[in-house]
Amino acid sequence: MEPLNAEAHATDLFEAYNTAPDASDWTYLFVGPFQSAEQYREYAEVAAKSTDPRHFTVIDLATGKPVGTLALMRIDPAQGVIEVGSVTFSPLLKQSALSTEAQYLLMAYAFDELGYRRYEWKCDDLNLPSRKAADRLGFKYEGTFRRAVVYKGRNRDTAWYSIIKEEWPEIKEAFNAWLSADNFDQDGKQQRSLTSFRSTN
Repeated sequence: MEPLNAEAHATDLFEAYNTAPDASDWTYLFVGPFQSAEQYREYAEVAAKSTDPRHFTVIDLATGKPVGTLALMRIDPAQGVIEVGSVTFSPLLKQSALSTEAQYLLMAYAFDELGYRRYEWKCDDLNLPSRKAADRLGFKYEGTFRRAVVYKGRNRDTAWYSIIKEEWPEIKEAFNAWLSADNFDQDGKQQRSLTSFRSTN
């Protein structure tokens, strides 16, 4: 995980996103799709300067290449609340152990290093992959805010999820157990699911 750097990351990120067969991955994001590497670079330059959202790049250490981004946002130190969002994972990252590890590392950074007490996940209520990801990662569903925002020309109902600091130790332990090399066979297939390492799902 590295802070987003347009000069270092934008070209590789654009290429990684372009491995998708179509632009459907951008449906539930506030930005994109981008029609050219230059257009994406212009966006990345602005995003990299932002402190809220604060964007991070996921680097695949096997290749040394950037494969996606995600951000900490709606940052409220006074209340100890922070949100993960703008999750933009390329096909090179999606549904991989690396994608899970990236989520875990940012979560651990928020709880263990920054000391936040509440970690939020919000998504379009229609975004079933995002909702399933929240459940798998240990977030608890709190409800849906109807017509919460307007984006890309339509109303959005927003599903809210969270993890609170009292839940974090068990969730952290589950991540560490799942990410252990012992949990994967020689082909990289998991032996047990992430949710199976938590006593409550």
